[in-house]
Amino acid sequence: MGAMEDVAVIEDPAAAEVSLDPIRSRLLAALAVPGSATMLAAQVGLPRQKVNYHLRTLEQHGLLELVEERRKGNVTERVLQATAASYVISPTAMAAVAPDPSRAPDRLSARWLLAVAARLVRDVGELITGAGKTRQKVATFAIDGEIRFASAAERAAFAEELTVAVTALVSRFHDEDAPNGRSHRLVVAVHPTVTREQR
Repeated sequence: MGAMEDVAVIEDPAAAEVSLDPIRSRLLAALAVPGSATMLAAQVGLPRQKVNYHLRTLEQHGLLELVEERRKGNVTERVLQATAASYVISPTAMAAVAPDPSRAPDRLSARWLLAVAARLVRDVGELITGAGKTRQKVATFAIDGEIRFASAAERAAFAEELTVAVTALVSRFHDEDAPNGRSHRLVVAVHPTVTREQR
């Protein structure tokens, strides 16, 4: 059994559908630590046979893995664990309706930003999946922060300066003719902070 990932990407439509079932998503969350159908049945208040059915489905789609089998008298109890602590569903799972940021580029549109973010999830998901197969690390870098603007005018001025600074930096480092160069996608986003009440 491999080490449990912090985040796994679900790219398969069938696996995405399975993970979105409310009972199965509860079982996945509970199995961040190893558990058996008997233990989970008590936790979620469902018959063990029903829990077993859901667990088999999750296992078939690669969302759970077998940790160990314990013999209890003439019964074998299977102990399972989620393959990751949390999951992200890639837009690849809904390829036919996935947003396409090249369709209508608009730097000031929230919907375009969402399409760019969806592509980011899809691309980084594919990189993680590929790197997992070859046991390599993905070379990525991200900055996440918060800024409070005094006014809409200040926000617009910031966006303008940020564009100038990033454009200058890109033109300094971009080398179209580097023989062993590798292209990287750059995404810079600014959106209002969403405050969620602490549960």
